[in-house]
Amino acid sequence: MKVESIFGSRSAKWMAVALVLLVLLSPASGTTQSKPFRLEETTIADIHAAYKSGQLTAHQLVQLYLDRIAAYDKKGPKINSIITLNPKALEEADRLDAAFKTSGLVGPLHGIPVALKDMIDAKGMPTTQGSVLFKNYYPEKDAFVVEKLEKAGAIILAKVTMAEFATGDTYGSLFGETRNPYDLERTVGGSSGGSGASTNANFATIAVGQEGYASIRRPSAWNSIVGMRPTAGLVSGSGVVGGMGEVGSLGPMARTVSDLAKLLDVMVGYDSADPKTALGVGNIPSSYTQFLDRSGLKGARIGVIREPMGLGSEPQSEDFRKVTEVFDKAIGEMKTAGAEVVDPITIPNLKKLLATRAGKPGDGEGSNVYFGNNPTAPFKSSKEMRESPDYQKVFPAARMRANVAAPGADFQTSPTRYYEYLLARQELMISVMKVMADNRLDAIVYKTVEHLPTLIADGIKPPYPNMKGAPHLNTFLVYVPVITVPAGFSKEKLPVGITFQGRPYTEGTLIKLAYAFEQATHHRIPPLLKASSQ
Repeated sequence: MKVESIFGSRSAKWMAVALVLLVLLSPASGTTQSKPFRLEETTIADIHAAYKSGQLTAHQLVQLYLDRIAAYDKKGPKINSIITLNPKALEEADRLDAAFKTSGLVGPLHGIPVALKDMIDAKGMPTTQGSVLFKNYYPEKDAFVVEKLEKAGAIILAKVTMAEFATGDTYGSLFGETRNPYDLERTVGGSSGGSGASTNANFATIAVGQEGYASIRRPSAWNSIVGMRPTAGLVSGSGVVGGMGEVGSLGPMARTVSDLAKLLDVMVGYDSADPKTALGVGNIPSSYTQFLDRSGLKGARIGVIREPMGLGSEPQSEDFRKVTEVFDKAIGEMKTAGAEVVDPITIPNLKKLLATRAGKPGDGEGSNVYFGNNPTAPFKSSKEMRESPDYQKVFPAARMRANVAAPGADFQTSPTRYYEYLLARQELMISVMKVMADNRLDAIVYKTVEHLPTLIADGIKPPYPNMKGAPHLNTFLVYVPVITVPAGFSKEKLPVGITFQGRPYTEGTLIKLAYAFEQATHHRIPPLLKASSQ
């Protein structure tokens, strides 16, 4: 049939020309057409591709994030995850843009905006710990990890909310409460809640958190993102409040396993100022991205811990059952992806040994080293901080936990109790490793949190429920890595995470398994945020 018979003789000519142009400009013709850059859910690879194509500059990217923060963090749903924006972020972006024109990407994180948990020092920005006591404290230098991030080309975009003094869920006297982007009436978890929420809500590309109990994994699970606490000794804690203690460890948080691996590459490394990083020497691969294997679950042997072990978990509750339903489906998805699942495995005396957990006697080694290294800090020790008249302004639950349970409570633990914990830790480490060896396991898995996110209304009033359902096996053992990955959503559309735990310094194996699971399931769904009508 001739074209003229449909369109008429004159219009036919123009239509024919249009059709030819359409074919010539189509992707199949070999002519490339870049897609419009989309901020939501963008990755490091997406951003670098946009830089290279000339579609985006670092200045434009930072401005897009600043606009999104203004629309959704401070207005609209008011997620309230940002404490301080870097006043020099755009200036830094301009410097990187100029460098890019001259010599290309300056490093693996060139022009990538990063959010920092607000217990990590970044020069020119206050380190508040979410507390009014530190709102005007400006450290004199960057934390070691921040130096590494900036050398890699990252842009420190913001310092984000956290549980005041890292004492659990994300409430603080300086900022109030951070709201979960999936349900504004619920908590984001903590203590790295701002790192989780800001990454989830697309206020930054990636984030850094810190975990001493479940502080990376819990907000990662409750924000449907990926989070890792590496083996102690891989990442320096110098320049981080409490970072020089044994247990607390900085870790990467991201929306994808690939971005997490790229961030981890930059964070790890020996720091003479943090002696425990000597343990990581010889245990760092050339790049964690080499483990990004879509078929990584094929033939992998995975052991499943079914025994409830989360703090304050209620195994008979409906809430616990809802998490179990999602977890069971995730185990099935691993099998479909080719994993050999040993379900369940039993760790002898698991809960009995976990119950011996205790902090070091004394006045908080990690916190006091931090105060001692920062002469401009408003307090010389955590004890002096607790004796300040303004201490009564601290969020009541944070004040209570800082007094009784957190590092810095010199009356908290007797030497005898701490010795009993060390013995239990050694026994449990050997038991876990033996179970893995006997069953030829590459990793063990368990629920990242055994309950759904708690209501803010409950968390801000007595008895201040906190960290409900959070397992702490990895931080009890200290020297094992874990990674949590989105496992799906409950019927109420609340996120659930699954944790892979490995042997000491097997981050690469965990990344391989987590990436394969992520690629096989794609469970993450970004929250639907509504801008203010005002």
